[in-house]
Formats: sequence, C-alpha cells, structure tokens
Amino acid sequence: MYDVIIIGAGPGGIFSAYELIKKMPELKIAVFEAGNELSKRKCPIDGKKVKSCIKCKTCAIMNGFGGAGAFSDGKYNITNDFGGTLYSYMGKKKAIELMEYVDSINCEFGGAETKMYSTAGTSFKKTCMQNKLTLLEASVRHLGTDINYVVLEKLYNLLKDKIDFFFNAPVRKVEIIDGGYSVITDDKTADGKQCIISVGRSGSKWMEEVCNDLDIPTKSNRVDIGVRVEIPAVIFEHITDELYESKIVYRTEKFEDRVRTFCMNPHGIVVNENTNGIVTVNGHSFEDASLKTENTNFALLVAKHFSEPFKDSNGYGESIARLSNMLGGGVIVQRFGDLERGRRSTQQRIEEGTVRPTLAATPGDLSLVLPKRILDGIIEMIYALDKIAPGMANDDTLLYGVEVKFYNMEVELDNNLETKYKGLYVIGDGSGVTHSLSHASASGVYVAENIVNRLNS
Repeated sequence: MYDVIIIGAGPGGIFSAYELIKKMPELKIAVFEAGNELSKRKCPIDGKKVKSCIKCKTCAIMNGFGGAGAFSDGKYNITNDFGGTLYSYMGKKKAIELMEYVDSINCEFGGAETKMYSTAGTSFKKTCMQNKLTLLEASVRHLGTDINYVVLEKLYNLLKDKIDFFFNAPVRKVEIIDGGYSVITDDKTADGKQCIISVGRSGSKWMEEVCNDLDIPTKSNRVDIGVRVEIPAVIFEHITDELYESKIVYRTEKFEDRVRTFCMNPHGIVVNENTNGIVTVNGHSFEDASLKTENTNFALLVAKHFSEPFKDSNGYGESIARLSNMLGGGVIVQRFGDLERGRRSTQQRIEEGTVRPTLAATPGDLSLVLPKRILDGIIEMIYALDKIAPGMANDDTLLYGVEVKFYNMEVELDNNLETKYKGLYVIGDGSGVTHSLSHASASGVYVAENIVNRLNS
C-alpha cells in the first residue's frame, strides 16, 4: 500500500512527487508512466534513414519522464492571461506564486543562466493595438529544449532513489477500494491511499474513460486547429529579441473568430508529433547557439468551442488531422503563395523558395484539409501580422499542417483539484484546467501541498 500513487510523469506528476518528497520524505510514493525514462526517450527520425514518423508503440516525443514538455521549447509562462484557468481554483495571487516557485526550482536545477523575458512596458503592445492585434501579458522563462532536458535529468536523478518509478507501464484502470485506490497495468496492480492523475493532453481519451467508469462529471472543452508557420528568423527578430514568446491574438473580420500565435521558436526547428497514432506538427528551439537555425516557427491556431448536441471536440480535431495524414502520409507543407493561388505546393517550388524547411514534410494543399472558416481566419491573421512584421505574408512563407492542440474534457474538481472521491486528484493538462508547462507544474505543487497539510492535520 503506497501513501500516494501518481499516474503520469509529466510536469504535474514530477512537481507533485518533488514537493511531496521534499516536505515528507518518509512517504511511500509510486509513479506509473506509459513511456520511457528520460535517457531512453529517443525519436527514430534522424532526417537520413528515417525521415518521417513511423508510429512507434509509444511516441518518445509525447510520452516518458518529462511528458510532452520534455523536448518542447521549455517555455514557462508566468501569467494568468493564458495557459489555463488554475487561478479559478485558488485565486490569481496564489497561482502566480506557485508558478514563480516552479521557476525557482527550474533555476535551482540548471536553468539559472537562462533568460526571463517580459511583456511589461513594451512599446510593441501599442503597435499591436494600432493594427487590430492584442498582445497578451506574461513573463516567460525560456529554458530551451536542451536546458529543459538538463533540468529534468537532475530532477529525475534526485527522485529515482526515493520513489518507485514504473516505466512502460500504461495504467489500464483505476478502481476504488477500501481505504484508497487500485491502479491496474498489464502486469501489475498497486494500491495507494491517495491517487494523483496527471496524464497530459495525450491521455485525453484515457481520462474520459476513467471519468465514465467512476461516474466523475465532465464538461466539453475546446480544440485548437491551425498550422505551423516557418519564416526567416530576421522577419520576427525585432519581436523575438525583446519578448522571445509573443502571444498575439487577432479577431477575424468575417466571423469574429479568435486566431492566436502559439509556441514561438526563434531560430528553431519544426517537428512531428504523434498523438494517439495521428501525426501532427509542433516546434522546438534551443538555447545552445550551435543548434540554432536561420528560421523562426510558431503556430497559428483557431479555437473551436462546440455547443449541444456535439460534445466530441477532440474527435473533430482528430478527423481533420487524419485527413492530413491520409493526403500527405503525415504532415503537409505548403507555400503561402501557393495557398493564395489555389494550387498545391511541389517539391521544386519549395526548393526554389527562400525559406529552407527544417522538417521533411509532404508538399500539398492545405485547403483540401482545413475547413474554409479556419483557413480564412489563418490567412487573415497572416496579413494582420504582416503589418507589424513585414515579410510575414511573403509567397515563400511555409505553412505546415495540421497543428492541433487537444484539450481534455474539463473534469469536475473542487478547489483542491480533488474529484468527488476523497484522495483522488486530477491535475495538469489532463484535467482540462491547465494548458501549459508552468500551470501544469504549479497544479502539481498545489495538490502536494494539500496532501501534506491533510496528513499533518
């Protein structure tokens, strides 16, 4: 019988474990993770022998110690303006304090030399407003994919001898037993007095099944659908040099849909991502100067919220991504000029362009994949951004599709992030409450604090 079982070794699970061991080292804790430990997480795509996703049994980019954030750009945004609604459970002041605490741990474990950027006092906000764009406020610590790995490695080395880790052990079922919870994998069962579920976005379908099995109420969330843009880094340099990560929102003229920039990677690379067997696109960048490229990439996403009777927002996003996979065998890439002219891109036109792609993707036509309303919004946004970053709407700007951000159904939780069952917590992006590294990590610390307080009372 463990004191606490944690399902998922992403940011939420890691920071829960860290805080529990720090405050109560005598606790017996187990962590179950569907993927590998950090050192064994290797994507087979090398650009030479393996050029595209081969759909591994467990995606090394999405699963394993560190979660989907392990090989991300390592951006920790300290803000209540985006990244989730954690503040609605504990108040805005407490949420910011927790995110700042997470930042202090990241600095302690290797991130101290990285830069903290801030939108506070920037004149760029006025420039955006003058062009019908809104710059969201935030402070952001950019660890970079390389330093992010170092931080996670040090955290794992600290935790591995104090906690029982079970890797390649996807949990199939969570059952309620006398005095706690039973966690069932393919080859073992473990019991715990308390259970923290932290399965991230890739665990959305599994989380839905658990909620159905245990009759935990949920409500439909949203899905974000769009493309990843790749441009010469110099076009956005005046923005990225000052802010690094700029969250810019545009409201379309025709439909008044919100289109936003997301996950900006100056001098970065575009990468594949495998979610539940569907290949989508994402971006990474590095702190190490030798790993930087000549391009900057970021996502342009349109959020879709659905009302009754349709509830499966993730299913909608998946169907669009599957269509892209069907047409392109994976991710499709298209020049903006080709999209505007209503023609598919070819390998020759891309090679003749001024932007050298950092991902081997299939030249194609995104208008055959993305719904017209979403594509119209993206095109409008590109022209709006061209006013603050001339060159954005160049013919050779590359658009990779599709990028989909899946959000879990929002699980009904109390102010302790606890379900209707005492001792069963749901945190991180798997809860539908958080949508970012910093918010997910903060939710892990918050639940650990509640458990410690309860045990000490």
